[in-house]
Amino acid sequence: MDYLQNKYDVIVVGAGHAGCEAALSCARLGAKVLLATLNLDNIALQPCNPAIGGPAKSTLVREIDALGGIMGEAADATYIQMKMLNSSKGPAVQALRAQSDKKEYSNYLRNILESNENIFLRQACITDLIAKDGRITGAIDEFGIEYSARAIILTTGTSLNGRIFVGLKSYSAGRLGEAAATGLSESLIKLGINIKKLKTGTPPRVDKRTIDYSKMKVQPGDEILNFYSFKPNRPVRQQYPCYLTRTNEDTHKIIRANLDKSPMYKGLIHGVGPRYCPSIEDKVVRFSENPSHHIFIEPEGLGTYEVYIQGFSSSLPADVQVQMLHTLPGLEKAHIIKPAYAVEYDYVPAVQTTHSLMSKNIQGLFFAGQINGTSGYEEAAAQGLIAGINAVNYMNNSEMLELSRSSSYIGTLIDDLVTKDIDDPYRMLTSRSEYRLLLRQDNADARLTPIGHKIGLIDDAQFKYFRDKQDAITKESERLKEAKVSATDEVNSILAKYNEHIERGCKLAELLKRPNITYSILQEIDCETRELNLRRDIYEQVEILAKYEGYLKRQEIQVNQAGRLEKFKIPENIDYMKIEHISSETKEKLNKIRPKTLAQASRIGGVKPADISVLMVLLDKHTFAKTEI
Repeated sequence: MDYLQNKYDVIVVGAGHAGCEAALSCARLGAKVLLATLNLDNIALQPCNPAIGGPAKSTLVREIDALGGIMGEAADATYIQMKMLNSSKGPAVQALRAQSDKKEYSNYLRNILESNENIFLRQACITDLIAKDGRITGAIDEFGIEYSARAIILTTGTSLNGRIFVGLKSYSAGRLGEAAATGLSESLIKLGINIKKLKTGTPPRVDKRTIDYSKMKVQPGDEILNFYSFKPNRPVRQQYPCYLTRTNEDTHKIIRANLDKSPMYKGLIHGVGPRYCPSIEDKVVRFSENPSHHIFIEPEGLGTYEVYIQGFSSSLPADVQVQMLHTLPGLEKAHIIKPAYAVEYDYVPAVQTTHSLMSKNIQGLFFAGQINGTSGYEEAAAQGLIAGINAVNYMNNSEMLELSRSSSYIGTLIDDLVTKDIDDPYRMLTSRSEYRLLLRQDNADARLTPIGHKIGLIDDAQFKYFRDKQDAITKESERLKEAKVSATDEVNSILAKYNEHIERGCKLAELLKRPNITYSILQEIDCETRELNLRRDIYEQVEILAKYEGYLKRQEIQVNQAGRLEKFKIPENIDYMKIEHISSETKEKLNKIRPKTLAQASRIGGVKPADISVLMVLLDKHTFAKTEI
């Protein structure tokens, strides 16, 4: 058997959230996969916040599930709290968040990996890549053992030349208690790949037995549960609360007095940190007008006393962290189990990859996760899934899966990474998508499950379940457009409870469009609607489609208009440096990114509308292909 000779189809380097999705997607599509990681006990580890989801991120998780990935299923199987954020707002910004049992989540993914006969786990540090004639052919580990493969996916997280900082002390490590991955950066540089540095950090963990929760505000989970996976029969588990406390002026005084001990402010860290998840010292300095900041106290799991101090990321010395913590209400006697720290690491700017996440320099070499300059488990998992699918497509000489911005948050994420120069860890936000009303977490299955089934990651049984759901949504939406309710005293007495009234009979669909009316109210006033007894996931879709019909149609028109630029394909061999009437800076940017379409070119930072007009005329003049994508 080939694996006995260290011959594999795909090698996945790193077993974090990106690596797990990459390995599983390759294996489920029939590839033999070597999954190499520094520590097999840390598979799918949540080294920072023990949670999945949140604003925009929950949409990524639902999209991963709709395509056939594993993150949503794992989050559903191991949650200790489920909460729908922004529940009082519109569906475009609502976001599910699961507080996870950290160890249980990791074990769940490891069991899935180990039970797949196409996946071979190995605890090893890959230090060198082998390429021939511009194609990847294998890798070498720290012991000099050589592995051959037709494709390699790098998902190294923060391990690549990682260095941890606690105050002015630092040492080589990818994360606390785990060695850094060395050698691989140098190998990438030899292959002509540019390397830069980023920084991230994590808060301290404390012993829950030393916390006075009575001084904090309890944050319970939802009574009515929502789940990530679109599969039926998700597990209902007991939920546990989180808690809220706040910093105060005493906290801020200690921070300001010790900034000279911060490696960031002393210039010891050169990598840029995450803009949307700053350290507590950054918050105090940048938002000096704010007298306090929220701090959430979150359990790391049911089998441990460790709790996570969300919002308290820091790189200050350990003794200063103790002083800071003891100023927070409820944490006056808190015992730190693990200190907060910052980590600086190497990454590969993703402008060097295509939308398939394959290197432009080396065929068969893919990148996914933090190595592409992102932050967050969800962003990493989404990239891992796409990289895994495309590694198999590459081996089979099949068309690459390249999702558009209008189809998904995953498409938006990858397009931003490969088109724009990212200089701080990229985090998915709802504001990054111009089509966020169409790309909601609730309709990810409608958008992407057909693609997942076509690829082969969604089985026939799950696809039938999906089709039945979509048929039910369509059927009920059409019925409500025809069914009428009369303006009887009985109906109006029910509507009065919701500050509504009808003067004459009207269609149920029209009534449902009113802000105060929900589908459950239609069940109260209409016998047929009540007797149908539709599942919640079905009637919620019916309600959203009815209430936002006009807005959805308007955004669909925007998608079609933007799609005109997508039809203009740019030849791969075009010489931008010879084009007249555009600036040298623009030529350099276009030459660096090598956009495939005018639409992608228009999204490159610094490329002006006038430049796009010049390119459009050029493409028309030479009658380059303008076929549908």
